[in-house]
Amino acid sequence: MFDISENLKKLPDCPGVYIHRDKLGQVIYVGKAISLKNRVRQYFQKSYQNTNQKVKALAGNIAEFEYIKCSSEMEALILECNLIKKYMPKYNVLLRDDKTYPYIMVTVSEDFPRVVKTRTLKKDGNRYFGPYSDVGAVNEIVDLFAKVYKLKSCNTTKFPKDFRPCLHYFLKQCSGPCIGGIGKEEYGKDIDDILNFLNGKDRPILRRLELKMKEAAKNMEYEEAAKWRDRITAVKALSETQRVTMIGEKDIDICLAIKNSGKNFVVVFPVRNGKLSGRDVFPIQAESQDSKGDIISEFIKQYYSQWANVPHEILVAEKLKDKELLEEFLSKDKHKVKINLPQKGDKKKLLDLTRQDVIEMSKTLAVKAETKKEREFAVRREMQSVLSLAGGQIADSDKDIRIESYDISNTNGVDSVGAMVVFQGLGKVKKDYRRFKVKTVEGPDDYGSLQEVIYRRYKRAVNGDPGFIILPDIIMMDGGLGQVHAAETILKAMELKIPVVGMAKDDSHRTRAIVFSGGEEISLIDRPVLFRYCSTIQEEVHRFAIEYHHNLHNKRAMHSALDGIPGVGPKRRNELLYRFKTMERVRNASAEELCKVPSITRQVAENIVEYFSRN
Repeated sequence: MFDISENLKKLPDCPGVYIHRDKLGQVIYVGKAISLKNRVRQYFQKSYQNTNQKVKALAGNIAEFEYIKCSSEMEALILECNLIKKYMPKYNVLLRDDKTYPYIMVTVSEDFPRVVKTRTLKKDGNRYFGPYSDVGAVNEIVDLFAKVYKLKSCNTTKFPKDFRPCLHYFLKQCSGPCIGGIGKEEYGKDIDDILNFLNGKDRPILRRLELKMKEAAKNMEYEEAAKWRDRITAVKALSETQRVTMIGEKDIDICLAIKNSGKNFVVVFPVRNGKLSGRDVFPIQAESQDSKGDIISEFIKQYYSQWANVPHEILVAEKLKDKELLEEFLSKDKHKVKINLPQKGDKKKLLDLTRQDVIEMSKTLAVKAETKKEREFAVRREMQSVLSLAGGQIADSDKDIRIESYDISNTNGVDSVGAMVVFQGLGKVKKDYRRFKVKTVEGPDDYGSLQEVIYRRYKRAVNGDPGFIILPDIIMMDGGLGQVHAAETILKAMELKIPVVGMAKDDSHRTRAIVFSGGEEISLIDRPVLFRYCSTIQEEVHRFAIEYHHNLHNKRAMHSALDGIPGVGPKRRNELLYRFKTMERVRNASAEELCKVPSITRQVAENIVEYFSRN
């Protein structure tokens, strides 16, 4: 057994990282210290515990600790940051979102550049613009560039003489640089227009769009003209959003913390090339005792440590204890990073502007939080009623009910699959979603397929599979009484007591009632909360099943006739298609012609000829 008092005596007086564990051996806190000896001992001093409820709660759960010695405080900071991301400890301030800003990348390193959306910055010679907080806006502008300028979308950089253009060329969505449809100089002028627009010069692209609109109107193609008009409006709107500027050309991030209704957030306002490009909100796991300064410090460590290009300056509204250390941590080579709390000037005005925005946003978040709380309470109350009528037990009235739902998808019995989704209150537990290929049932037998899926899911639970071990409070089937009885038959055979209900639909395919095993029903006409909740579950399980079914179907559709010939694998198949261009030519080729392909032996050529003579 770990003796805390004895191990406290062994602590070294040097910088390092300490790790606290609970009685189950789970990491509950990771911290750094200039002196491990002094810092770790503090957690077990009653005078220190009484100053902070969080520390008191943490100290009460420490069953053992370990430490890693470091040569400097900076080394300890880096190690602490890595360990927090690895273990996600309960008592650390945690960044709960993995969002990154989208950028627009122009691949100027290629002869014929592409314009694509990306979330990673690399030193690869290409031009990056952003970040943008609105992914939809990025997708829209990238699509607009492709339509207006007919840009190359493939990543092919070298085009041989016999190169065949792709479908985009034949649909007139690409100018065809691969076959000489456009010269490098002319293509480069289009790219210059795009670069100018992304740098804030929108007149060339607006002129081009207006000409296309007028041309369409002149030819009495009014629907086409309306499309170009809408694109002009979209470009003008994007241009306006880019004109929120400040003095200077440096990259700056403004980080502000919000503590509201028990929820913590960090709001980031990115300023790139002097332009305020948007706003992003990150939920933070922290205790009520954590100050805004502590939250910002932890956010900076965890968020910017995964960035390739950290901004030159980070503006904050709170004093940070480890300011100098964080600056050293973020600075690399000649790229110096400053963390400032401006007191006057343009940066102070910008900080005040964003702070006011955050105040207004916090009010909105408070309203949303209250609304969500009310919805959660209403759904919990309704589902407790359903669970009670289904014969289930409610252990805790404040706990959200865990629900599993199942659906089957197939095309006339082909590629039959099953899907399982999990809900906990209003939240989707996506890590517990499961999908199954139906193996033992042939034909369009939904009941039989459903029974196979449920048996396989709960058989793995009975066998102790960690991925299936958590059982639901209730099963809600996408269907009526037939689906309920099919599921109950399997559960009874396995001696599992889990209530099962069905979500029956009317002739208009709308959820009309909750169906119980005895045939009783709860109409959803006068129960809007339950109706919306059941509809959400049904839509999600149906989407998950259909998505998996379509993926399998598409893979099957891509199966080549050459795959069934002995001696012909993926490599030989590709070489044959490259040499003969079409499947029909391969079919009609003689053994001598087939042998001209480098990897095709005489025996394989004869196998191909024999195969096509039979089929």
